Amino acid sequence: MYLPKKYKDFSAAYPEIFKAYKEMGTLVRESGPLDEKTQNLVKLGIAIGSNSRGAVMSHTRKALDTGATKEEISHTVLLALSTTGFPNMIAAMHWVDEVLEKDGK
Repeated sequence: MYLPKKYKDFSAAYPEIFKAYKEMGTLVRESGPLDEKTQNLVKLGIAIGSNSRGAVMSHTRKALDTGATKEEISHTVLLALSTTGFPNMIAAMHWVDEVLEKDGK
């Protein structure tokens, strides 16, 4: 799985904090009934709402890795239109398309 250099650098510089962060993420994911694909689509929606290019691309990859289709991912992006606005949704669509094109989807 692709990991940005800054992510790797942070984990190397602050291993204890990074370990605690990863453990918290695992605990949160295991605390409810949503399956992994649904969790990744929800997290993609959150990433879109925060207008984070890196997070949108990361959660697009994670959604694909857990079986989400291009159509499910595109629908997740479209759902952001009425909540986060057209410019934010269009930016997210562009970032998602970058991932889909790179992965040949």
